[in-house]
Amino acid sequence: MSNQQPESLYQKRIPIFTREVKGKFRTFKSAVLYFGLAVFYLLPWLPWPRGENIPSQAVLFDLASRRFYVLGLDVDIQNIMWLAGVLMLFAFFLFFITNIAGRVFCGYFCFQTIWTDLFIKIEGWIQGGRNKRQKLYDMPWNAQKVLRVGGTWLTWLIVAVWTGFTFTAYWTPATELIVLFFSGQAPFAAYGTTLFITTTTFIMAGFAREQVCSYMCPYARFQGVMFDKDTLVVAYDEKRGEGTKGRIKPVKELRDLTARHEAGHGDCVDCELCVQVCPAGIDIREGLNYKCITCGLCIDACNTMMTKTGYPTGLIRYDSLNGLEGKKTHFITPRNLGYGSVILIVVGILAWSIMTSAQMSFLLEKTRTPAFTRMSDGLIQNRYTLKLNNLTMTPKTVELKLADADGISLNVPEKNETLAPGVRRNWSVLIHQTVKEAPTQPVNLEILVKDEQGNVIETHNLSSTFVTK
Repeated sequence: MSNQQPESLYQKRIPIFTREVKGKFRTFKSAVLYFGLAVFYLLPWLPWPRGENIPSQAVLFDLASRRFYVLGLDVDIQNIMWLAGVLMLFAFFLFFITNIAGRVFCGYFCFQTIWTDLFIKIEGWIQGGRNKRQKLYDMPWNAQKVLRVGGTWLTWLIVAVWTGFTFTAYWTPATELIVLFFSGQAPFAAYGTTLFITTTTFIMAGFAREQVCSYMCPYARFQGVMFDKDTLVVAYDEKRGEGTKGRIKPVKELRDLTARHEAGHGDCVDCELCVQVCPAGIDIREGLNYKCITCGLCIDACNTMMTKTGYPTGLIRYDSLNGLEGKKTHFITPRNLGYGSVILIVVGILAWSIMTSAQMSFLLEKTRTPAFTRMSDGLIQNRYTLKLNNLTMTPKTVELKLADADGISLNVPEKNETLAPGVRRNWSVLIHQTVKEAPTQPVNLEILVKDEQGNVIETHNLSSTFVTK
């Protein structure tokens, strides 16, 4: 009987200790990092005047009132299709960028990448550089390790808590939430949401890191079908780097580039800096890897070493498979044109919809009980409910008229002609009409929407049924 243990299907995570590197891609990555964090953390606290009784938070998704406020744009629940358009726009833009430049979204703009980068920086500030962090990890637990590792985790936790609170502040006015939250009076949903985001941020950015991209993110799995030979990827020029006899370190007799080439060796000096700076821990020299997030840090590391040795840069670079084979890279392809066309169409439709959106919305509903009332003067009365919704952030005046006033009178006992910004209101509308032979008659209302100066800016026509018998 064999005592061989079955192979585990779970691969234990090997900690990755990345080295700091300087270069244009690291600079761009840091700029995106700090800008993205600043926007996320500060936006809920940015005031945006909108008028009386309207939240003055720059970005607020107010589910209670079913309105989204995004800077100067007020999105009512009736405009929820805008959200579908925005999501479609993001999806096709992601496909478009991926087909052209690979996983650059993952490398620079993804939330997982940004927060992981932040947590790695915090780890470096507290524990030191790559070698010190690796040494600290390997040493047994003692007071120094507890202090440094515990300080790192505590700082991560503080950042994660504030991340969770900030996310919740996008759904509840931040100035109100901070008082209610820390006084224990906030709703359960606020604490639950904050706890969930705190937990996921702490675990995924602090411990899981590249495993989220490699095993959890579906985008990493299906990105391969979006690549072709014209897609830009981070690529190692194997022919130039390996030569005929492979890479070798620049020993004394092989420091000169010409001497290396004559000996059959390539330009790669096997310094492994490209591996040490990679947040996914891969060796780009082994070929295209699905774990690569196309951040370009290995390009910075390789270019730095090539510059120090006096060799030409670009051994690792953004290039397509066609480019590596000496062919021309084509960016204008049917697929790219298709994605680009869809993006332009969606942008055009969204822009047109926003610019031509109604100032107000109306709904006229017939009150069914009772269907009608016979008045003492012989007239028949029908009751209606007119639902008004001011979709703008400025006051609007509403005037009701009957389109056909022959034998019909209109009474709006609860009439309040001016609606404040963002206000919904129901008006009780009474219509009187003489008895006619037909059991039902059509009734038409004309609604005039006026601005603060009294100018008519919109006209709406609503129809309903008048019951006489």
